[in-house]
Amino acid sequence: MPNLYFCQPHAQNQGMLRAVLSLADCNRLIAHTSATYVGDDFPKVYEQDGQTGDFAVLGIGADEATPEWRHGYYRFEADLMELNARILTLSR
Repeated sequence: MPNLYFCQPHAQNQGMLRAVLSLADCNRLIAHTSATYVGDDFPKVYEQDGQTGDFAVLGIGADEATPEWRHGYYRFEADLMELNARILTLSR
């Protein structure tokens, strides 16, 4: 199942696993067009040259890939508090 990570460069973390989702949940949470495919490697969270805002990363395993969601990682800008609230509604 796809993994969703929250990344906060100001905290210099490497990305915190926030949720394990179904592909249907991914489609509900993330507009595919807003997610940028970044390849097979998890994107850098903290850059030495300057910090970026918070963002989220979606990881899709090879066995879960579809024509819509390729294997690898997608990065997208998100208000993590808002995204977290939306995740909580999925479990209800």
